[in-house]
Parts: sequence; structure tokens; C-alpha cells
Amino acid sequence: MKGASIKKVLILVTILAVPGFLYYLLQDQGKNRYKPLPFFGKKEVGKTFHSVRGKMIPDTIYHHVNDFKLINQKGDTLSWKNYTGKIVVLNVFYTKGATDGVGFANKAMKAFDATYAHNKAVNFIGLTIDPVHDTPEVIADFAQKLSAPAGKWDILTGDSTQLYNLINNGLIIDARQEPVRGEMRFVYSNMFVLLDTERRIRGYYEATSQEALSKLDDEIKVLLAEELRNTKDGR
Repeated sequence: MKGASIKKVLILVTILAVPGFLYYLLQDQGKNRYKPLPFFGKKEVGKTFHSVRGKMIPDTIYHHVNDFKLINQKGDTLSWKNYTGKIVVLNVFYTKGATDGVGFANKAMKAFDATYAHNKAVNFIGLTIDPVHDTPEVIADFAQKLSAPAGKWDILTGDSTQLYNLINNGLIIDARQEPVRGEMRFVYSNMFVLLDTERRIRGYYEATSQEALSKLDDEIKVLLAEELRNTKDGR
């Protein structure tokens, strides 16, 4: 019994450490045994079909996050083209938001960046909701304090209309300014958003909840496994 317990522990450690191996462990004679992550946003049945074991299945058209042109901490103009083939985790922030929630989210994103530093399939993005104050110079200093490496963890600013369209309509998370005790303040959903390689929303996670952040870590691994499966199936 003791040997069996040790074996189970070793398998668990391997699953958590190696996402690719997780994929193979979840296979049994060609059948997937894990539950795919959900899709968020509007969806509709398409007019095209794909074949699954000889059966024609209608394609589903899912919500895709709209494209953008924004500036990162190095002054580079980026769009979704820079994240082709990448799984992306995004969150919303503003540099003057010196609250516990903002600090917790920054620490969490920094931990994820360290965890996936050598995994080229995963990228991270921070989107400011205060581009008037958070100019390229401000976010460059902010990124330096966070030790956020451009190209892996991009801190983005730019046109306010474009940013709010991306956040509210693309990521479908609430971000706005409203009067709070006589002052205009930013109010937003402090969430992490998980996107697959096709810019479809696969999960939302409360940035101040350790349980939600652990779930995000697990579901990044599941999404990596899903991408491997899709590559294998030729999708």
C-alpha cells in the first residue's frame, strides 16, 4: 500500500509539473477523459461542419476578442499578431490604484510569469484603464518595478476608446469611471481572463482569491493539453 501511495504522489507531481505529460495521462485508447474548458461570450451555430469519428458536426462560432494596437513598456506597438499561437492571461490595472486588490493581482501575475517563464506557449498582458495618466513613460517605470519582461508579460497602454472597447466588449469585463464619495474613481472587475490561441475566452478568475488563482494555474495546464490535442487532430 505504501508503494502505491508513493506512486500516486509521483504521478500527481508529474501532472502538475509537465503539462504535456498531463495530456497523455488523460488519454485512454484515443479517448479524452478530461472535461474541456468552457467558452464564454455569445456563440452561434455555423454553416460549416467538421467530422468526428465519421459523424458530421456543425461548427460553433464563439466570441473572439477584438484586435488592438497598443503600446507596451518598451514602446513597441503590439496587436494580436504578436501573440499568434499563444495562450494569453490578461488582467486590468492602473498605476495609481494603490489598493490591496491591485497589489495582490500584481503579485499573482508576477508569480505566474515566473512559473511559465520558460514556456513559450503562454503569455501575460496587463491593460491599463487610465491611459491619460498611464503614458508609455509611466508604464515603463511601472513594469521595471514589477520586473515585467516585455514580450512575455506586456504592460499595455494607448488610446482610451480602444482600451475600453477591448476590455468591456472584447474581454467582457466591467471597467468604468464613476463618482465615489464626490470623486471620480475607476471601478472595474479585478479578474484574470484566460484566452486560448484563437482569442476565445476560456475562463475568469478573481484576482484576490487564492482558490481562483490555483484554478487558473490548473486550467492553463488543461488548455495546454487541449491545444496539443487539437494539433494532434489537425484542427
